[in-house]
Amino acid sequence: MHIILLSGGSGKRLWPLSNEIRSKQFIPIFKQEDGTYESMVQRVFRQLKAVDPDVTVTIATSKSQVSAIHNQLGESVGVSIEPCRRDTFPAIALSAAYLHDVQGVGAEEAVVVCPVDPYVNEDYFAALKRLSDLAQEGTANLTLMGIEPTYPSEKYGYIIPRTQEDVSPVDTFKEKPSEAVAREYIAQGALWNGGVFAFKLGYVLTRAHELIDFTDYEDLFGKYGSLTKISFDYAVVEHERDIAVMRFAGMWKDLGTWNTLAEAMSEPTMGKAILGDGCEGVNVINELNVPVLCMGLKDVIVAAAPDGILVTDKEASGRIKPYVDGIEQQIMFAQKSWGSYQVLDVQPNGMTVKVTLNAGQRMSYHAHAQRDEVWTVVSGEGETLIDGMTQTVRPGDVITILAGCKHRVRALSELTIIEVQLGDNITVHDKKKYEE
Repeated sequence: MHIILLSGGSGKRLWPLSNEIRSKQFIPIFKQEDGTYESMVQRVFRQLKAVDPDVTVTIATSKSQVSAIHNQLGESVGVSIEPCRRDTFPAIALSAAYLHDVQGVGAEEAVVVCPVDPYVNEDYFAALKRLSDLAQEGTANLTLMGIEPTYPSEKYGYIIPRTQEDVSPVDTFKEKPSEAVAREYIAQGALWNGGVFAFKLGYVLTRAHELIDFTDYEDLFGKYGSLTKISFDYAVVEHERDIAVMRFAGMWKDLGTWNTLAEAMSEPTMGKAILGDGCEGVNVINELNVPVLCMGLKDVIVAAAPDGILVTDKEASGRIKPYVDGIEQQIMFAQKSWGSYQVLDVQPNGMTVKVTLNAGQRMSYHAHAQRDEVWTVVSGEGETLIDGMTQTVRPGDVITILAGCKHRVRALSELTIIEVQLGDNITVHDKKKYEE
């Protein structure tokens, strides 16, 4: 089975745990049996592998999310990088070209596309496998998964099947109607469009060539910034007449707001949190190393993270985006392929960062033109490479790196460093990579 997972999002609806780099799908919020936490993308990847150990997974995403993907899923997962955001049709077209031209997937092979962040059980992934089989063996150009609706929502598209059978031809496909029209559609037996569909790879490549002038993956990648922003539903699905739909009646939740995410939490709190007298329906997610105490609150969400603190009524939690849009500040936490960093302090001419490297991981060999760095090793053991010279470092060691000096560090065990950056113009763009 070939799966394309769409991993987009700007990370604003679940602020402060999410940001421009760390979107909601990377937040470790779901507690496992061993007491550790996994993210949405880790949960979906694990569930896919449980249903089909041989599944090939390609994640369509922006460059800013690649490090987090490799951090959480490893280096072996396929990644189709979008040079910029152009909505789902260009993203799927680029991923299809990546599968065909880079991964060598044949035009007659079935591919399933789905979001990276649904909250579902294992029966959903068994349904994905069946959807793939239907696309491979059936005659329809597109096979959609139709979710049994629970209320007339304006957030979803609607699929009206021709029959009441489990798999049916589609009569009508409509994108995000008003609540009144949605109620009419449901009365006609309509299903939610959950953004899950399957096709033979050659079909989407043909449609892509009809709508975009390109030759192959490399050419499409180079032209990506000039493409029109349009969803796959508007560009392809609404114009296709040969569509089938497969009903899915299992649990399916779109965890797009704090309120819906809180409903999926196995426990009311995560991290250092105390719920005192009078608390009802309160959820606390605390990523800070200080306790959060709540007293006498009802139906409230508290989220504390390096980027900020949110206290919101659950009903109001879906309306935070305009306020977050107005917040301008340094991103305070991010995951990298080698580990993570957390900004501890920002001054006009300096910044202090806690850097954690996973065992066996290393940074790239690089230099900065406009800043000096002072590293203090707090825990673990590592090996530095500075202008071609290697040195083993241990807790208490201090390393001074002047501007222009090539450097990197490798973690022999989990390694924690306090990095003080000094300079008049500290920016993430001040970095030049070198071969070791």
